[in-house]
Amino acid sequence: MLGLVFTALAGWFVLSQNPGRTIASHMWSALTGRTLNIDMSQPTVVDRVQRLQRLETVVYTMDKVVTGARENSILPDFLAGDRLLMLVHGEVVAGIDFSGLKSGDVKVSKRHVRLHLPAAQVFSVRLDSAKTRVYSRQTGLLVPTDPDLETQVRQEAERELQESALADGVLRTAQQNATSTISSLLQGLGFETIEFD
Repeated sequence: MLGLVFTALAGWFVLSQNPGRTIASHMWSALTGRTLNIDMSQPTVVDRVQRLQRLETVVYTMDKVVTGARENSILPDFLAGDRLLMLVHGEVVAGIDFSGLKSGDVKVSKRHVRLHLPAAQVFSVRLDSAKTRVYSRQTGLLVPTDPDLETQVRQEAERELQESALADGVLRTAQQNATSTISSLLQGLGFETIEFD
């Protein structure tokens, strides 16, 4: 009988050293009647959330007509002006940056987790060059075309795009979407109650 127990223990030890440890664990659990207990400790949760680094949760797109002009205070536009009409298509990407998340921002108690979610922020504002184009350009008879005018109009369009996105609540939507995404992630890790502050 002692030889049988020793053989079983030796077999378990050999199997448990292999990558297929789950088979050995199940066999050992069946033999001893023990159950598997998984500890979802606080550092593990923080590590998994930090790996996301940046969670993009909303993309705000906009089409807009933007004008820009160089004017002369003395001469009329048809002689010294430079006017540009541009159709712009751009997007604002917003979400949550988890890189600064600390271990104190996550509190775990059995199957309950409380997480301090960082505030949503705008990650990028960009114009789509393929869909943005100059619709018309009028340059006065006495002046050359200003090569910087289009760049300045694009920069102003990006600023207006960000302002419009913020006014329409892009950060609120990003926060709500992040809460939903992180809730799903934590439920997938086995948590039943998830709270955010």
